[in-house]
Amino acid sequence: MILEVATLNIIPGETENFEKAFDTAKAIIASMPGYIGHELQKCIENDHQYILLVKWEKLSDHTEGFRQSAAYQTWKALLHHFYDPFPTVLHYESL
Repeated sequence: MILEVATLNIIPGETENFEKAFDTAKAIIASMPGYIGHELQKCIENDHQYILLVKWEKLSDHTEGFRQSAAYQTWKALLHHFYDPFPTVLHYESL
């Protein structure tokens, strides 16, 4: 199992719109092969910051399967305009 970790900084004043868009977008990622589950958590100290944790069966399920899919274009259209700056995404594996 691979854990994708993305810190999402949302343009101030757009958090409510981001949350609504994510509520729609989460069905896209959940439909992808290799998807196990996800959590979106809002930061207590910085109300415009979130962390997205996505569990994948293997790294290529995210980097190739999801990111190279037509569905990813819809994901991008729904969410990417809320980010400032664009998030850094890292992947972790259990020891």
